[in-house]
Amino acid sequence: MQQTATGLRPRVVIAALRGGAGKTILTVGLVAALRDRGEEVAVFKKGPDYIDAGWLALAAGRPCYNLDTFLLSAAAVRGSFCLHSKAATLALIEGNRGLFDGIDLDGATSTAELAKLLEAPVLLCLDATKTTRTLAAVVSGCRNFDPRLRLAGVILNRVAGARHESICRRSIEALAGLPVIGALPRFEEPLFPERHMGLVPTPEHGWASRAVAQVRDFVAAHVDLAAVRETAARAGSFEESSLGPPGATGRILTAEVRIGVFRDAAFQFYYPENLEALEAAGAQLVFLSPLSLREDDLQGVHALYLGGGFPETHAGELSANVRARLGLQRLVEEGLPVYAECGGLMYLGRELVTGKGRHAMAGVLPLSFEICRRPQGHGYTRLEVVGENPFYERGTELRGHEFHYSRAIGWAGGERMLAFRMRRGVGIVGDRDGLTYRNVLATYTHVHALGTPAWAEALVRRAAAFRDARSR
Repeated sequence: MQQTATGLRPRVVIAALRGGAGKTILTVGLVAALRDRGEEVAVFKKGPDYIDAGWLALAAGRPCYNLDTFLLSAAAVRGSFCLHSKAATLALIEGNRGLFDGIDLDGATSTAELAKLLEAPVLLCLDATKTTRTLAAVVSGCRNFDPRLRLAGVILNRVAGARHESICRRSIEALAGLPVIGALPRFEEPLFPERHMGLVPTPEHGWASRAVAQVRDFVAAHVDLAAVRETAARAGSFEESSLGPPGATGRILTAEVRIGVFRDAAFQFYYPENLEALEAAGAQLVFLSPLSLREDDLQGVHALYLGGGFPETHAGELSANVRARLGLQRLVEEGLPVYAECGGLMYLGRELVTGKGRHAMAGVLPLSFEICRRPQGHGYTRLEVVGENPFYERGTELRGHEFHYSRAIGWAGGERMLAFRMRRGVGIVGDRDGLTYRNVLATYTHVHALGTPAWAEALVRRAAAFRDARSR
């Protein structure tokens, strides 16, 4: 198993100047091509994104873990990288947005800062559309902007032909002093459809494996894979961090409870660490689909975790499953603990209004949702817990992420039902989020178990209490 001189895995960050430059398709292709040649590739996604992570996981044949310097501490980022790259020969980390883009003037949450934290070299994916020598100036600017960053090479994307590639390559290598290790022509195949959040998630894409195979061959034909390996092997050193069970605080429970997780084409946004954290705290996970759920399927679970997704694309099917909706209502009234994020929040409302009409949802919460043309909430969130709720102590600060095209309508509750005050972000109503009802807490914000370690234990404890109450 190949290692750097420090014992850490060879690693490289794939970055770009902006979103939409093609780095996800490039990274998916690199992962699949390297795997096809015998490498065990550990994959990571910088930032809170679920969809790109799903494509990377499919290409690698293993989970993709998010490394986010807003949601997680530096120690947790390094610890997650060390833990999840141990069984690999090579690690690829896909950046997000532009290389230096972050939420503040210092770029503290940027891809560049993550690369420096992991002492990882960076390969820059450059969209060469309608430009040549100017790319050398751009690369020189990136090198000079932060000399501490290990900018190691360039992969051109969307080149128009051999002459275009030659001019770009010679300009960058002669004038910016970086090697060009690949040049991809424009990729026209529509096997990677997009939606408002980027690529369509793999569970909704019937030809996902075929798409990965095609981009694998495409990238392998136009990128020097040996140069990618050599770049990764030149990664620097840092002190390895140890990481315990994801999300656990050291008080591992032995509750032996069953937690149902809605996971299908409508609900698919889960960080692997969140699911691992629930298991580490003592839960057995039961994966359920509300699209085909029978009422009896809910009888054996002691809590539910409803993640995000695209319920609007399956609103008709969700609405048609009346028995599942009514069964969930009854269990909530009996005290079933439910933790819901974004799409899960929408499912718990009265109705979901889409361009195809009004669709009845679970009817647990006193509001409805409508899908809008533009994002209604997009970015990192910071929340203060100010009200009573089943899972968090008052005064707790939560960090998370929201990205939704829906908004709340027909709000018929009171302020006391909203346990979170937004310090950053949009939330549900006004400056509030964290809608509570009995043992339900539903929020637009997604949390990461490594950044919010109390979350998993709280859900397992609530599940154990519900189990014990029903057995009396």
